[in-house]
Amino acid sequence: MSVAVSLKHDFGSFALDVAFEARDACVTALFGPSGAGKTSVINAIAGLIRPDFGRIAIGDRVVFDSRAHIFVPPRRRRVGYVFQDARLFPHLTVAENLLFGWRRAAKRASPQAMGEVWAMLGLDHIKTRYPAALSGGEKSRVALGRALLASPEILLLDEPLAALDTARRNEILPYLERLRDEAKLPMVYVSHAFDEVARLAHEIVVLRNGRVVRQGSVFDMATAEEARGLFGAAPLGALFDAVVETRRDGEGLCILSFAGGRLRISNFAHEAGTKVRVRVRAEDIMLAAEEPRALSANNILAVTVTGIHDADDANADIQISCNGVHMMARITRASTQRLGLGSGQDIFAIIKSVTIDL
Repeated sequence: MSVAVSLKHDFGSFALDVAFEARDACVTALFGPSGAGKTSVINAIAGLIRPDFGRIAIGDRVVFDSRAHIFVPPRRRRVGYVFQDARLFPHLTVAENLLFGWRRAAKRASPQAMGEVWAMLGLDHIKTRYPAALSGGEKSRVALGRALLASPEILLLDEPLAALDTARRNEILPYLERLRDEAKLPMVYVSHAFDEVARLAHEIVVLRNGRVVRQGSVFDMATAEEARGLFGAAPLGALFDAVVETRRDGEGLCILSFAGGRLRISNFAHEAGTKVRVRVRAEDIMLAAEEPRALSANNILAVTVTGIHDADDANADIQISCNGVHMMARITRASTQRLGLGSGQDIFAIIKSVTIDL
């Protein structure tokens, strides 16, 4: 199930002109500053606004087409919407809030599917509470559950973590990651927080002043030299999905398999087959012109230099490719000259530290 969006709308002081596609079972992030038009786009997908021109299709169902005079009302679009504020009914318990979405679903989830949603979001122990007794993270999980139990074909999330403090954000992110990996729905995720997008998304659509200025794979764009200009953050050293291949408990190590090869990291409590997302800071990648010997580092990868850019007066960002996986190392400009680095050169990357997102 994919979602194809092409729309134009004039709000008077602001005009929207956007086209993109959200692919099946992928998280597409709409990224940009406040006022870029992100919420207006998902409101159009949900049917909360009717664009002046354009076409929106969810799978093979056209829900809006200005030329054909098609406008499917929101209740018939099978869209799940999670707002920035949870918008739970205060007079209903958690269980009753969840069943509200289920009762109004065009196709009701089976008891087994309902149980899976409850378990995935960890809602069993709070089902008798009222919203006033919930933390911000718990309210967000209930809002996610209510949207899922409406049996949507696409899930729209409008900055669901923006109102949460750091602790609550860290509480809810693993649930969003699990939702991404298990629900198998196309998701459009609105955010202006680069770290959230790097953890959750597969594709990014960057919006500025109602226009798409860049779109593509999060794995490529997060490690690109222009990341600072696009996201207001320095490029990541590496971002890729991996799978736990095996655990070596006797050595205290875990082997991760990814498109570029294997990584050895400190053991953590997840078994073989677990999917993870790996993030590496650019400063945590060292480069060597020759394969290092007798080194304490566990991860030495053969890579090819694909670009060199001055980061500031003292440092350079070195773009490298590891079997097609894009990475970025930040080293001093003096080291760049000493190693004689140039585009197309085969070298070695030593990864000192990684961050693992489950």
